Amino acid sequence: MDAEQQPIRYVPMIRDMAEHDRPRERLTKVGAEVLSTAELLAIVLRNGTQGESVLRMAERLLIEFDHLPGLAQATITELTTAKGVGEAKAAEIKAALELGRRLVASAPEERPRVSSPDDAFHLLKSEMMFLEQEHLRLILLDTRNRVLRTPTIYQGSLNTSVIRVGELFRAAIRENAAAFIVAHNHPSGDPSPSPEDINVTRQIIEAGKLLNIDVLDHIVIGRNRFVSLKQRGLAFER
Repeated sequence: MDAEQQPIRYVPMIRDMAEHDRPRERLTKVGAEVLSTAELLAIVLRNGTQGESVLRMAERLLIEFDHLPGLAQATITELTTAKGVGEAKAAEIKAALELGRRLVASAPEERPRVSSPDDAFHLLKSEMMFLEQEHLRLILLDTRNRVLRTPTIYQGSLNTSVIRVGELFRAAIRENAAAFIVAHNHPSGDPSPSPEDINVTRQIIEAGKLLNIDVLDHIVIGRNRFVSLKQRGLAFER
């Protein structure tokens, strides 16, 4: 089949969708809480690119930036590297996410509280159990163990040659966190800590002592199960 005979890929644009399927109209009729994350992001973006609807664009951005936590962490410059995202769209994304962060900050009693390894696991398991790459995240906590944020700090294999301990504490200092819990996943599904996991944890604990920020635990998340290094007495003093 030559180029002239190639079938044209049909990408429905928002204007081509039935009115009751359009994100903005759906929000008006059924409420924001019913819409998917991609639909809500599509409303913020307003329009897509040639050959790509704004809804498909929103879905792509969520994948490229590892969902909302990744979008929230990304800088304006990083966002503008994505296809179809200029400075205006990047600014709109950042503004919307910052409003959400401030809303949470304005109602501290509604933040989840993490008082045990089980609490930490249940907070992150739905997002981290099925990731195909290792992700390292922090659960940043205030003085009453309420969650401030759960940023992703690294993606890829967890080893001392990649991890810069200062990056973890930079995130904690930025949020004025009193303490944090380190969490990472094992894509294999087996949460057994590796020697490298234990070694990295020791370095993080020592840095925390110097900066007066408590490192409460390091949990390794597998498939429907987890290991707490603190519970196992690994890297943490008993």
